[in-house]
Amino acid sequence: MRNEHTKQEPEKLRIAQTLSEALPFMRRFKGRTFVIKFGGHAMGDDNLADLFARDVVLLKHVGINPVVVHGGGPQIGNMLERLRIKSSFVDGLRVTDSATVEIVEMVLAGSINKQVVTAINRAGGCAVGLSGKDAKLISAVPLKRTLRDPDSRIERVLDLGFVGDPSDIDPTVLNKFAAADIIPVIAPIGLGEEGQTFNINADTVAGAVASAVGAAKLVMMTDVEGLMDSSGQLVPRLTEIEAAAMLRDGTISGGMIPKIETCVAAIQGKTEAAHILDGRVPHVLLLEIFTEHGVGTMMKAG
Repeated sequence: MRNEHTKQEPEKLRIAQTLSEALPFMRRFKGRTFVIKFGGHAMGDDNLADLFARDVVLLKHVGINPVVVHGGGPQIGNMLERLRIKSSFVDGLRVTDSATVEIVEMVLAGSINKQVVTAINRAGGCAVGLSGKDAKLISAVPLKRTLRDPDSRIERVLDLGFVGDPSDIDPTVLNKFAAADIIPVIAPIGLGEEGQTFNINADTVAGAVASAVGAAKLVMMTDVEGLMDSSGQLVPRLTEIEAAAMLRDGTISGGMIPKIETCVAAIQGKTEAAHILDGRVPHVLLLEIFTEHGVGTMMKAG
């Protein structure tokens, strides 16, 4: 019995040290808002999704106001395939016609949104799902993209259909939810001037919401460890000025470009810090927020 007790001591001490390390961070961020983009592999893994929900509830219980924005690209693709609706992509954006946008709204504001809400509520929280169309949360305009012909160098504007860009975020309902201890879960759907429904990139929505509410943190959960430099090493910290330089010189490429652009825009707005985390790691949210060294990549103003 004594030997078993002795074996447990290091583990108990580690847990106690972790809790002690978390205390100053709980004090620092009490009453502040964190906007968390939930997506990638973690959304498709039931265990990781449940752990994420528990972590969000923990944030709420220690006095932090979490706002969750979720994606759903793979789920939308699966539903379109089931319904035999063809879709195409331009620069990673799904061209969205009137038939497609109905499916997008059904999947994002319907099944996915309610799955996330249910997981948080089951973990002991009080979550409410909404889309950008609710309470005029997200006003949107058509997203403009240009394509340059490599031979003629002539540019033309691409018609992406009902793909939108946030033009205004009205945080009134989010402020009311925070005061009522409600965790909002936002589907990235926007409302156009003439009542149109727009499909908006979830990263973009999260960044815009973070700026609108003056978030202490924008947290983007991805399927990579964080931002890598030209030698393939993790960049643990950088400023938005350094990030802009890495965008210009091509160090940042592929799918990381829009994520870094979103982080830069948020920092240049009212957001204090932006984080890119590996959502495949259990409790990665808590590891970043409540430990001294953190994980992933953090961006702050330079």
